[in-house]
Amino acid sequence: MAIARRKTVRPTGRVLWLTDDADHLVQQLDGADLDQPPDAEALIDNISTDELTPGWVCYYYDETLARYCLVGLRGSHIKRDSIKNGGFGVIVSGRSKGCGSSRETAPYSEREAGIQIVVARSIEKIYGQNCQNIGLLTTTDFGVIDRLRDGEEIPISEFTRGLDPISVDVVEHGGLFNYNRARLAGEVSPPAITTAVRPMTMVEKIIASHAIVDAQADKIGVPAVKPGDSLFLRCDVRFSHEYVTPMADALFTSDLGKDAAVAEPETVFCFRDHLTFLPEVMSQEHIDMGLLDQARQLKDVQEAFAKRHRIKLYGEVVRDGKTVGSEGICHSKVIEDLALPGQVVLGTDSHTCTAGAVGCFAYGVGSTDMANAWFTRDARVAVPESVHFVLGGALPAGATAKDVMLHILSQPYCRKGELIGKVLEFSGPGVASLPLQERATLTNMAVETGGFTAIIQPDLRVVKELAALRGVDPDALGKLVVKADEGAQYAQTIDIDLGAIEPMVATPGDPRNGIALRRLEEQQGGPVPIDIAYGGSCTGGKMTDMDMYASVLQQAVAKGKKVADGVRLYIQFGSQSVRDYAISKGYVEIFEKAGAILVDPSCGACIKAGPGVSDKADQVTVSAINRNFNGRSGPGQVYLASPLVVAASAIAGTIVAPDA
Repeated sequence: MAIARRKTVRPTGRVLWLTDDADHLVQQLDGADLDQPPDAEALIDNISTDELTPGWVCYYYDETLARYCLVGLRGSHIKRDSIKNGGFGVIVSGRSKGCGSSRETAPYSEREAGIQIVVARSIEKIYGQNCQNIGLLTTTDFGVIDRLRDGEEIPISEFTRGLDPISVDVVEHGGLFNYNRARLAGEVSPPAITTAVRPMTMVEKIIASHAIVDAQADKIGVPAVKPGDSLFLRCDVRFSHEYVTPMADALFTSDLGKDAAVAEPETVFCFRDHLTFLPEVMSQEHIDMGLLDQARQLKDVQEAFAKRHRIKLYGEVVRDGKTVGSEGICHSKVIEDLALPGQVVLGTDSHTCTAGAVGCFAYGVGSTDMANAWFTRDARVAVPESVHFVLGGALPAGATAKDVMLHILSQPYCRKGELIGKVLEFSGPGVASLPLQERATLTNMAVETGGFTAIIQPDLRVVKELAALRGVDPDALGKLVVKADEGAQYAQTIDIDLGAIEPMVATPGDPRNGIALRRLEEQQGGPVPIDIAYGGSCTGGKMTDMDMYASVLQQAVAKGKKVADGVRLYIQFGSQSVRDYAISKGYVEIFEKAGAILVDPSCGACIKAGPGVSDKADQVTVSAINRNFNGRSGPGQVYLASPLVVAASAIAGTIVAPDA
């Protein structure tokens, strides 16, 4: 039987306006609708997926998520069951709805709580695609709201305007699984790619070479693509971690059957890297709620999935009879072990874009996309526009790639959402001055701009670094490198003089809150004392980051200084390879002499799941992680900064530049 397409929608339920006015928000939660809609500027901007479903909520991966929808929203006015029991069918907010993590638990919690339509001034790429995949409608057209409140039956085309053809079909079919059923039954087909040969960007060339022409005949590759072309592309690497694997496995089994098999399991990988240290930091309140047991189930389900499908699992590490952490954070290991130039890498984490540093097309997806990709080996994509960042000069002493990204994030074009859904392609002589793992900081944080992903063409320096990591022939590796064509078209070209970059810091609440560090005391009315300095995560736990921590701490130790009284400095390795590197360089001895607390690999404090989290609202952290959304690393205030600033601040006791 053919699967029916949705033609119209008539949602039920109330409209919830997520507004900065706490009284108006509480009024709606208490059952009273607003007399008139709030001004657009009063709507809450930048609602992250961390606020929709905080990390601890993601230990659930079923309809239980409905009970905790939006409990992390700033202000703490939304409680358990507030959305589910509020009778809401439409939810409205400001710019950049769904920024941050790729967790599909966020829109899933909204849908299960009764929300049928999401309205926002702009919608982040991964969140928007996850909504499409599960049948949750989205729009940036506020004119729809009055029509919805009047009970009008609205054409589904109002929610597909501007979407690529495959996304239109997915929305009309009510979700990705329904669409793929129709696709596999021959009821619907992706549009043929007829783009004539043209100069292409790096990502366009990779997409063209991986475009599926005929899935049955395994015919791959087209002469050219252009922005807006809609297609499926063959994936070279697919990976997931324990936060997401269980939900994707549940979807995989429920939709495809218990006997469904993962295609080409040798190209699929699982990681136990997010919750390794959770028992050390979980609050008694959450333990009493049964969340520790719930979180442990994620590990067990992933292990069973990996064993059932013969998938390599990067698991926990046992040393001296004790579990001490994981083999490595997925993004670290993907660069160290897996991704190659010119490949397509799909991961269930928004920071999958990190691997773009080796010249591959790497991007994050939600559970539904991955469950489908396990079976079909492909993923849908609308060819994105690219923005060309041309880096000139070289960074001055004290400045790092992290400062470059905090600078980009602070710029009006980023804060206004102009980079949402676009590829950040970095090139220029300034790139050549950066080692591989500093380039990985650029690509890692592209998703904080709202970008689709980021990519950098590997030069000889990076080819040699990557070949050394893999133990392969650099000449063979170099032949895989994809270069942008001369004359390739970009949505925008932005020149950045690295010589003008200075140490930056992002103030609490959003990575886009960047200011020059020299202005911090003026803005804050004096020095900013800290309680915690955290160096780690996929952004700040790489080998090059260890070089930076050591350079500052070695100088401090030589002067007889240690971590300031009342401050805890955590240095967490991104992988066991990074730990081995730090030992071989003598860094561990330096770290210990300085008074740092060393932590084995895991995502840890970055997602409020390991040493380095705050436990009180008045605590201040300076951190090398990539996000400082409210509550992400605990209830305290988190400032983002480079590894150099993190180490220097730990010694000073206040946030300072490394030369202070």
